[in-house]
Amino acid sequence: MAAARKHIPIVKKRTKRFNRHQSDRYKTVKAAWRKPKGIDNRVRRRFKGQAVMPSIGFGSNRKTRHMMPSGHKAFLVQNTSDLDLLLMHNKTYAAEIGHAVSSRKRIEIIAKAKTLGVKVTNPKGRITTDA
Repeated sequence: MAAARKHIPIVKKRTKRFNRHQSDRYKTVKAAWRKPKGIDNRVRRRFKGQAVMPSIGFGSNRKTRHMMPSGHKAFLVQNTSDLDLLLMHNKTYAAEIGHAVSSRKRIEIIAKAKTLGVKVTNPKGRITTDA
């Protein structure tokens, strides 16, 4: 397994979620963000002391965007031939085994990843050991 390439520190400008306006007040208004559209809405008009809206300024650095704490970027793998694509990019990308892959294929993918030196982010998923 190859160590990740050196990179600048990953900085998240905001770690708190952007909650929908008045989602704390009404049970029917869920917390998932929706842009306020009302003509008198305080959040839309950006009044002081109100919740902030998501904007481009909260985005992370382009070089570290979608990067995991290990320094790799996730690459979805469904079979062993998908791993061959990561052979030359094992310092940048890490394999992530797909949800619908069977346990037998998972074992094959993990074995091949070890020989190629590719990091697998979810190697223990759906694999049972006989105790």
